[in-house]
Amino acid sequence: MAVSYQGKDYRLVMFDLDDTLAPSKSPMDDEMLALMRRMLDRSLGCIISGGRFEQFDTQVLARIGVFDSIGNLHLMPTCGTQYVRWSGSEWDTVYAEYLSDDEKSRTLDVLETGARELGLWESETWGPILEDRGSQITFSALGQSAPVDAKAAWDPDGSKKEALRAYGAQRLPDLEVRSGGSTSVDVTKKGIDKAYGARKLMDLLDLGVDDILFFGDRLDEGGNDRPVKDLGIESIAVHGWRDTYEKLSAIVDG
Repeated sequence: MAVSYQGKDYRLVMFDLDDTLAPSKSPMDDEMLALMRRMLDRSLGCIISGGRFEQFDTQVLARIGVFDSIGNLHLMPTCGTQYVRWSGSEWDTVYAEYLSDDEKSRTLDVLETGARELGLWESETWGPILEDRGSQITFSALGQSAPVDAKAAWDPDGSKKEALRAYGAQRLPDLEVRSGGSTSVDVTKKGIDKAYGARKLMDLLDLGVDDILFFGDRLDEGGNDRPVKDLGIESIAVHGWRDTYEKLSAIVDG
């Protein structure tokens, strides 16, 4: 089972979620869902994102349903700190790199203190700014449910997010502090990013770097998809789900 891209076969296609397969925190479009089903008939697939499993469930699983090749889909919530797969009857968590209570407490304190000192703690938000995702603490400047247009306008050049990331990294040297989505900063155990998740998946599925094709919207230097590219995995840069749809459909249906 494989799909072909530029004359090379790939056994697994890996995707970021927000702004790659769907608008941020939004359900996948019907066209994209149908394309994903066709792809999974021909290859393995993996979604790796900073969101919790519940977000994957809302955006993807509740929409894509159960079908013959659903077992070919692998999920890596919270940037690969968790791995979830289909058992034949339900989605099972294979591993989860949970943060300790002390790590969570220190992280929550540093992120809130830093956001306030830097003038990034917004008074009007869509839901909580800080979220404990078990294996990841996430700061979302406008809240967890902020609309896409508001998020896009908040920090167009990424400087606000980078300021908080640097603040946190200096004060949490034992943890991994990195840029997340358009308005977020994520904190996990040290050394865990999307490259960590990709390496874990390769070990679990007996795959090599050359077996994987990756789609992401943040492959730029410092972007949260960049670690996958830096592993040597063939990576396709996209700008929103429609761009992904066009590029993926050329591979699957071409």
